Amino acid sequence: MGNLTLPEPIAAYFAAEHNPEALARCFTAQAVMKDDGRTYMGVDAIRAFMAEASAKYSATSAPFALERGDGFQVVRAKVAGNFPGSPIDLSYRFRLEGGLIASLEITA
Repeated sequence: MGNLTLPEPIAAYFAAEHNPEALARCFTAQAVMKDDGRTYMGVDAIRAFMAEASAKYSATSAPFALERGDGFQVVRAKVAGNFPGSPIDLSYRFRLEGGLIASLEITA
């Protein structure tokens, strides 16, 4: 992550990249995640999606920018893996609540 200092729950999210159990611990129980045109509601659905995506794409993320505003924190990251168009820069729009991720939307 270089010199980029991320809030703890976001740093933990990127550090746990290929560990669905550790990733799930970054989210609130009622968290909502949007990725690839789909919405995952609740930590169990998010964990299942992350496990499947990790196995399928073996993607790695390298955060390089952070913007804050309107209650959200947007991280830009270079993502590389086994998918068409790799590598690609993605935006991760986080809303934090009580030291955990309450919502996350990932877009190109």
